[in-house]
Amino acid sequence: MKKDFTPNFCTPEDKLCKEELNKLASNGMRGQLRANLLDTNTRDLIWESEQLAKSHGIYLEYNRAKTGDEKEWIYMIRISVTGGGPINRKQWKIFDELSEKYTRDSDGHPSIRLTNRQNIQFHWIKKEHVIEIVKTVAESGLNSLNGCGDNTRNVMGCPFSMYSDVFNAHEWSHKTGKYFQLPMEPFIEIFSIDPKFIRKPEQSFAYGKNLLNRKFKIAFSAVHKDPMTGKLIADNCVELRTNDLSVAPVIEGNQVTKFQVYVGGGQGERNGKPSMAALGLPLCRCSKDQLMSILHAVVQVHQEWGDRENRHWARIKYLVKKMGIPWYRDQVSARLGFPLELPDEHYDYGARHLHHGWFKQPSNGLWTFGMFVENGRISDYSQNGKLKTMVRELMNKYPIEFLITPNQDILFTNIPLDAKKDFETDLQRLGYGKRSGKPFSKLRLLSGACVGRDTCRLTYTDSEKFEPLLMDELEAMGWGELAESIGITGCERQCFRPSTKTIGLVGSGLNRYQLRLGGSQDGRFQGGPLLSSDGQSMYLRSIPREQVAKVIDVLFKFYQANKKGNEGLGEYHRRIGTDKLIVYLKENPVTMDLMKTVSPTDCVIE
Repeated sequence: MKKDFTPNFCTPEDKLCKEELNKLASNGMRGQLRANLLDTNTRDLIWESEQLAKSHGIYLEYNRAKTGDEKEWIYMIRISVTGGGPINRKQWKIFDELSEKYTRDSDGHPSIRLTNRQNIQFHWIKKEHVIEIVKTVAESGLNSLNGCGDNTRNVMGCPFSMYSDVFNAHEWSHKTGKYFQLPMEPFIEIFSIDPKFIRKPEQSFAYGKNLLNRKFKIAFSAVHKDPMTGKLIADNCVELRTNDLSVAPVIEGNQVTKFQVYVGGGQGERNGKPSMAALGLPLCRCSKDQLMSILHAVVQVHQEWGDRENRHWARIKYLVKKMGIPWYRDQVSARLGFPLELPDEHYDYGARHLHHGWFKQPSNGLWTFGMFVENGRISDYSQNGKLKTMVRELMNKYPIEFLITPNQDILFTNIPLDAKKDFETDLQRLGYGKRSGKPFSKLRLLSGACVGRDTCRLTYTDSEKFEPLLMDELEAMGWGELAESIGITGCERQCFRPSTKTIGLVGSGLNRYQLRLGGSQDGRFQGGPLLSSDGQSMYLRSIPREQVAKVIDVLFKFYQANKKGNEGLGEYHRRIGTDKLIVYLKENPVTMDLMKTVSPTDCVIE
């Protein structure tokens, strides 16, 4: 059944939702947050403080594995690491020690979680330790401000580009992150931070009293010079078009001449609400001198126009869908006082590079090693080796720094040439590169998951815990060396961006997953649910966990038997269309019983 919905853009004051009213009444995002955090007689926070805590990088969670009426309240603290770093030896030592003391899970195991927005997360934190952790990290030179909340989030940029002699996306991410950083004064007050450790930006975006309408994500893609040919190669390791606002360097004549700006991306959806996942659309091209003023104007338009009554429509992608790119371009131009150059609708911003292995740093001749960290979890308690001990020993022994990639992996940088052999020897000694004694497969290296249960309040089911086991099953079926990607999230917020992978699995219930198809291993395409071509029927909405590997096995076999040349799985699915795939799955004895029709919610934003 088709429903029409009308967002309330440029929302009048009498229509503001309770979250907006809470921000307005918070005295600059202070509210009662400090007093609530100091009150350890209660383990949770009042709703008003819980909402404010997010902009300071703090989430209230509870142990999802524990049953009963009494919740075991815990906290997650997200450290903003713009562009993924760099993180020096002293800072990592602080993170490692805080983790050992305060992040022990229900089995007593400490860990640190890297994210695909290049953040660091501490899980399983008790209330009485929140202020201490935030304060300690802030005084180390990093902080949790902008970690969540209705503001710009951690600005992404290709970490390896920090050493580029062509274009430094990492530097641009830092410049942009500083400009859109929230005011520091409330943060300093709430967490008793010594101001001498805090650097305030010279210029910054003027957030209103109620900040932005919702979270706002920004990313910069990169280009790298092929060391053999000298040709410039575009790199979309940040999956830039999944962001609200993103910037790609434009290559012309084997040099970067200008930028192309995209707006309106976002992967999160809401069950039971009219919502969508979308890739950003090209807004304009611009020079280096124009870029920051354009970024400012794009965020300003969203701040003024985004829906503040209906939070499920508050992201910029709905404003772009409703009003259109030409309208948004006119709004930005009006604020700048000059017309924007039109974009190239077909510009190729590159494939997703994962930066695994060895790379020479063009700017200084030193070396980077990209280390795969399955699902970003740095722990000594997995079948992938003692990663926590490994990182600690490497950071202590070598004169290196540490960067986080958009795939939740690590770049160890500034490794001297004469240390490479010893570094590799230490990696082998410490067990890197294998799971249960077997080398990491190609499929595993290209895949990943969000946190999922047991610590995320939003998720329905396992993702991080399920992904390694699913890879084990698929490797046992013979698919380990297939160059495809599988992304898993525990809910429809899609934090690992599964719909941009060749196979996406989105939690739809406890131990149940919805299939997403049509994405690509290189991150260029937006996938979605398995829908009939007329949009009236949805399939594989709720696959039981024990059947997931079998369904994927059927998809891989169908693809291998019928692909043309070197086309990837996503390209194959886009070529044959969903109807042909649906017929095949209905007739296959492994999947026929799962192919029950579900009517999708057909929502049109008018």
